[in-house]
This record gives sequence, structure tokens and C-alpha cells, in this order.
Amino acid sequence: MRGGNETDPTNFTLLGFFPEFRYITAVVSSILLIYTAAFTSNTLLIVLIWLDSRLHTPMYSLLSQLSLMDLTLTSSIIPKMAVSFFSGWQSISFLACGTQIFFSLTVALAECILITFMCFDRYVAICNPLRYPVVISPGVCLPMTAVSWAGGALTSFGHTAFTLRFHICSPREIPHFFCEGVAVLRIVCEDILAYEKAVVVTSILVLLSPFSLIVSSYVLIFLAVLRMNSPEGRNKALATCSSHLCVVGLYFGPGMFIYMRPGSAKTPKLNQGLFLFGTVLTPLLNPLAYSLRNKEVLSALKKLMGECQPSR
Repeated sequence: MRGGNETDPTNFTLLGFFPEFRYITAVVSSILLIYTAAFTSNTLLIVLIWLDSRLHTPMYSLLSQLSLMDLTLTSSIIPKMAVSFFSGWQSISFLACGTQIFFSLTVALAECILITFMCFDRYVAICNPLRYPVVISPGVCLPMTAVSWAGGALTSFGHTAFTLRFHICSPREIPHFFCEGVAVLRIVCEDILAYEKAVVVTSILVLLSPFSLIVSSYVLIFLAVLRMNSPEGRNKALATCSSHLCVVGLYFGPGMFIYMRPGSAKTPKLNQGLFLFGTVLTPLLNPLAYSLRNKEVLSALKKLMGECQPSR
């Protein structure tokens, strides 16, 4: 049974994803399991960084913020989606829809900015190691974090306000599993060609520009790594950078394909698949990419497990 929006004409109805799929209940159940694993792994990573003094470094401080952003993003979308599916009540209020658009876009943009700062951290650590304690001091992490959140929030506020001011066609049904800007634009009754172009331009600034800086930095990083005389140092640098590159691809790939492609609102199923990847799988793969290939994190985890075991 589909819950409507009869109680308030300004409410929206979330149609969910792939409603014609036979095994949709199994898919939603799997998504909830992945969400639980992502929530647990990111929370555990934050706790490890907070408790272990060996991880009180700028790199891990930024990584803990990335995990916090992952938790915020996936928790602002997946629980509501699951409740709507299992209860059959797919209605969402105008305020709740706007809030979901704002927070999901804020966190997504903040992650892109933060990942760029993380790349700068690795660039200084590998290419200018003697200057690293001066350039990337613990006090620098707070401004980096603040700029990431503030940049994401300001950009998101503008796009959320513009998206919701358009006239929405009845029956106000959003072809998505959560309130997302591009999906809402698909049910607008006005000519939004100019705004769609503005979205593409903004995406170039907030996605392509940082991505270009990251690629340029990693070219310099790999050149510096190849000149290292120590095989152990070279392998450690490559392990750290390869994990970061995996995270870069996971975050920037889907976002660039959705927001930098003109007419993306006309491909709702493809967009839903990409958003599902970004809001469920990416938050799970992020801590795994860092922890499984990082001896310091694994050592902190073993220490925590040892302390939690009852003494005999």
C-alpha cells in the first residue's frame, strides 16, 4: 500500500526505487544490513582514532571527519527509506524534504572539499616531509574541517532554496527513494533549463576543480615516490596513497556522472543506482580501504579488543 499526501497538499510522495522489481524486499533488507555494517565500521574507526594516542595526527583527524560525514549522509537517507518501504507510508512533508535535500547535499559537498584537503596532507607528507610538522600542524585540521562543512552548507543552501521555490506538478511524486535535488527538478512544471545549466557549472567548480587538483597532486606524489631510495618507505607511501585514491574514485565518480551530465534528471533509474552506491556502499568501503591496509589502525583495533577482553 502506498501512503499518499492527502493530509497536506504540500507533501511529496517518494516512489522508492525499482518498484517493479520482484525481489525488492530482499534488496531493501540487504541495504539495511550494509547500512548497519557501514554505521558500525565508521563508528568504530572514529572511536579508535579518538582513543588511541598514536592516531592523534592530522591525517587521522581528517579521516575521522570523513567517517563522521559518511555517518551523517547515510543516516539521513537510509532509515527514512526503510521506514517508508516497510510501513507503506511514502509521504514526506515539504519541510522534511527540504531538510533531506540540504543535509545530503551539504555532506556530499563537504566530503569533496575534505578529500581535497586530505590529498594536500599526503602531498606535503611525501613531497615535503621536513616541512610537514609546520605546514600540517594539529591546529590546521580545525580550519580545514570548518571550511569543508561551511563550503558544503553554503552551496547546499543556495541549491535547496532554488529547487524548492519552483512550482511542483501534481501529484507531487518524486521518482526516487529520498528527496534529492535532481529528482525534484524532474517534477517541476516550469522551464528550468537555465537552472540546470547553473547546476552543471556549480558541479564543475565543486567537483571537477578539486578532482583536477587531486590528480595533479598525485602525479607529483608518484614522481616523488619513484625517487625514494628506501623500498619500505616507497611501499608504505604507495599503500597510503592507493587507499586514498580508492576513496577519491568512490566519492567523485558517481557525483560527477550525476551532476555534470546535462539532462541527468531524465535518467532516474541510473541516478538511483549511483546514489545507492554513494549512500550505502561508499560509507562501508571507506573505513575498509583505510583500515585493512593500515598497520596503525589494525594495531589500535587489536589493542582495543585486548582491553575489552575480561582478565582471567
